[in-house]
Amino acid sequence: MIKAIDDAVRFVRSKTSIQPQVGVILGSGLGNVVDALEIETAIPYAEIPGAKASTVVGHQGRMILARVHGTPVVVMQGRIHFYEGHEMPEVMFLSRVIGRLGIKQLIVTNAAGGINTKFQAGDLMLISDHINLMGMNPLRGPNIDDLGVRFPDMSEAYPESLRDQAKEVAKSLGQLVQEGVYLALSGPSYETPAEIRAFRTLGADAVGMSTVPEVIAMSQMGIPVLGISCITNMAAGILKQKLTHQEVMDTTARVQNDFTALVLGCLQRFG
Repeated sequence: MIKAIDDAVRFVRSKTSIQPQVGVILGSGLGNVVDALEIETAIPYAEIPGAKASTVVGHQGRMILARVHGTPVVVMQGRIHFYEGHEMPEVMFLSRVIGRLGIKQLIVTNAAGGINTKFQAGDLMLISDHINLMGMNPLRGPNIDDLGVRFPDMSEAYPESLRDQAKEVAKSLGQLVQEGVYLALSGPSYETPAEIRAFRTLGADAVGMSTVPEVIAMSQMGIPVLGISCITNMAAGILKQKLTHQEVMDTTARVQNDFTALVLGCLQRFG
């Protein structure tokens, strides 16, 4: 696996002169951030050796090498999901690649359902911690020592220092951001009302089907993560309505400007 990762790294480096300092992973419907970047290179995932193409609506499936006010960045415009049928090493593959490109921080984003009843659709939530209920740990199997230790510490997977900087950016933009715990499931079915009640008891504020594998990979590699969830809908049973992926897309479109401003501001701060 390390050879496949490093082959992909060499391929990406052959296509760009940029040495990224910060990475970004963009979730469902949140890919428009790239429109505000000074793009040097855009590489479809299908062209990267060892990578898989995303099959989900709202995930464009490109790796972008660019600059934001001088800060060199690498952006994953869409991600690979466990529920698409990929194995966990494949889900983590591109995040491993951008980690090996030399990033010092990662901003990971997603579309999530709101469990906390104080939230509403359109809120942006800084992830303070996560609960992994995807059914497995993505590091299961032989450890790759070149990527990190066998038993990585997860107590500061989402450092408070990065969240504090994001809060300062949000304040400067006049934005109110939420903060909370993200719970990850394997998907692709949405949760039942009973499951949502159980997850609230566990301490979850939002629920989704991604992010945790990438964050665990980054923790093993020693790369700190800022997580941002776009609360695209209230989770099952909270409102008297059914859940649809179209609602996710509609909400992300509505908050795109605020989301983009927050991510760009954080990129400038981290750079």
